[in-house]
Amino acid sequence: MGIYGIRACLAAAPKVTPLSKILIANRGEIACRVIRSAKRLGIQTVAVYSDADRNAMHVAMADSAIRLGPAPSVESYLRQDKVLEAAFKTGAQAIHPGYGFLSENVEFAELCSKEGIIFIGPPASAIRDMGIKSTSKHIMSAAGVPVIHGYHGVDQTDEKLRHEAEKIGFPLMIKAVRGGGGKGMRIALTPSEFENQLESAKREAQKSFGDQVMLLERYVERPRHVEVQCTATPSEDHRRSTRYVGAGTVEFIMDPQQNFFFMEMNTRLQVEHPVSEMITNTDLVEWQLRVASGEPLPLDQSQIHLNGHAFEARIYAEEPKNNFLPGAGPLLHLTTPKPSSDVRVETGVAQGDVVSVFYDPMIAKLVVWSSDRPSALRKLRSCLSEYNIVGLNTNVDFLVQLSSHPKFIEGDVHTDFITQHHGDLFPSKPVTDSLVGQAVLASILNEINVSSSQQGWTSDPYSPFASYPMSRLNHSYQKNVKIMCQDNTYDVRVTSCENGLYKLKVGQSEEIDVSAKLSVSDNVTSIELSANGEISKSRVVFLNGNVHLFTKDGSVAFAMEKPSFLTSLGQGSIKQGGAVAPMPGIIEKILVKDGEEVKLGQPLLVMIAMKMEYIIRAPESGVVQKVNYKVGDSVAKNAALVRFVSTDKK
Repeated sequence: MGIYGIRACLAAAPKVTPLSKILIANRGEIACRVIRSAKRLGIQTVAVYSDADRNAMHVAMADSAIRLGPAPSVESYLRQDKVLEAAFKTGAQAIHPGYGFLSENVEFAELCSKEGIIFIGPPASAIRDMGIKSTSKHIMSAAGVPVIHGYHGVDQTDEKLRHEAEKIGFPLMIKAVRGGGGKGMRIALTPSEFENQLESAKREAQKSFGDQVMLLERYVERPRHVEVQCTATPSEDHRRSTRYVGAGTVEFIMDPQQNFFFMEMNTRLQVEHPVSEMITNTDLVEWQLRVASGEPLPLDQSQIHLNGHAFEARIYAEEPKNNFLPGAGPLLHLTTPKPSSDVRVETGVAQGDVVSVFYDPMIAKLVVWSSDRPSALRKLRSCLSEYNIVGLNTNVDFLVQLSSHPKFIEGDVHTDFITQHHGDLFPSKPVTDSLVGQAVLASILNEINVSSSQQGWTSDPYSPFASYPMSRLNHSYQKNVKIMCQDNTYDVRVTSCENGLYKLKVGQSEEIDVSAKLSVSDNVTSIELSANGEISKSRVVFLNGNVHLFTKDGSVAFAMEKPSFLTSLGQGSIKQGGAVAPMPGIIEKILVKDGEEVKLGQPLLVMIAMKMEYIIRAPESGVVQKVNYKVGDSVAKNAALVRFVSTDKK
């Protein structure tokens, strides 16, 4: 949870070089965000893409696009030579790196300068000073800014890091010096965890940033993050600790006693920059473009006034109930809140697109504004209920639960909030008879609507449509349905009556009289059920024989018949999915071999998914019969990774 603000620093500007064409060295929502501001300013845009992104939204939005290479980012978006080649080929004057990928890469900023391409960001010297966490902490400490105690040295041998870790004490934070977004970051709670956590952080940092230098810090428990968005133009004031140009994000940690400590600086545009934009009525991407062309900032600090309150919710393809494991897959159905002056949907995907295993699984950023915090939070919850996705798991329901929690509403938040309130945030929600009834009647009414639109009504008693429960047929119709939800099967009996009325019986519950109406407005289908004087409403999506209900409190999926699955890994299949891929990913490291004996909890292999590292462990002792994949292989969710013989079954 962060507190976001904006600081502007003005100075005499250098010669103005208007930008007419820029290249965006990124993908997804940030690429689309930059393109929108550039187009508004009349600047032509060039997109770059990997093979996985050939039909992506940012490619469609740009004036032109250049292929970089295969799907893995190390072969495409991190290829500095390919990005520069694309800039030269298209005549782009400048490169906007967005965030992630090359945005905080010193070597790339230097290369752009050397080749005469404007890097829309701070100079390489500032990235080196402030973007590398260990260097920035030395600078801030020398300037009198409190920093967290830790080791930021150049000696990166395992022996030295172990020695420094013992001096600092546990729990301990391990961070990649060029990290960001949680990548290359681990917490070692005890000395026994240190070596494995260090190795894991290094591997992930190398994959994400091309560098595995680490720093160690005391772990501050129950902190709050306080972030400040900064933007500066060139200055001749040599008293500054670092000569910074462009946008940057300064992050602090505040402990429960409200002591502030400098944590790091991201030498790029803040991911949450829309929050600052909405409470200051600014366009910070426009500011970046103007600064890069040599123009002064549109406002100085005295002209920036905070107005109202804004929230940003990141919509992710992930499984919150499974430790927020990232996901991937098709967006078979996607409905978003309607954008307006106080509701922004920052996204790079549309219905029918695929969230790829190769990149960060963020689907969108939902940003809302209102005059005060309580009303902004209410608006956020309302908009989340209108963010309806089918095809993969998302965190939308979790965000609804989080934003409804009393402590969150009070503002009593910290980085351990989820752990502290886990039971409240992941409640066991019963499936009510009302929801079952809505799903069944919605399915029946939809079937009628589809049939009537395709065939037309008929009074022919031998027509299959004569048996549908329509009042014009002037007779009752009874249908028995089995519907499944959350591993439970419900026997439902529906009897149609006249004038759109029904008798509904769910399981052993008493039969009740209900009315139901299916309607469509703005391409959104809704079901309204009236029973016992109470009217309940839900949005509804029909897909592949399933009925998905979206209520103000979250979503529920129903299957009209129980699917049959047969998963066999051979003799001694690992229980609890230990040898099964929990998500789509790429095999990074294999830690066992065929015939090897393993113990409960022993790491079997390492997967990379969405640039994050995941260790697959043995849930019981046994013998590895066969490792089914090799390093570099792509695997689907639920793929059998290791064939395993349990010790008890040998």
